[in-house]
Amino acid sequence: VGSRYMTVMVRLNEDERPMNREAELAKDMVRISGMLCRDTKFWEFLSESGEIIGKTEKEATSWLKTYLKVESRADIAKSQQAVEKMLGLKQEFASWKARSD
Repeated sequence: VGSRYMTVMVRLNEDERPMNREAELAKDMVRISGMLCRDTKFWEFLSESGEIIGKTEKEATSWLKTYLKVESRADIAKSQQAVEKMLGLKQEFASWKARSD
């Protein structure tokens, strides 16, 4: 009586240990980069921004790797700077997409 308590929930990984959210975010950004590069709307977004000329997956992928300064999209997970830039790009694209729909 008169005591206070706090309960905290933490997502566990397959080893029953607390999940590393930063590592999960980095993996998510790798996955999202692949989805974006295959998205025709993303090609339009890049084309309207003057970033690419041809609206293709190859052009989008090449631009993204240059923009993030990585050799492959898998390398996004190895660079905190690339993850942060990817987050910003994802938000910018979402805003553009909402305006254009």
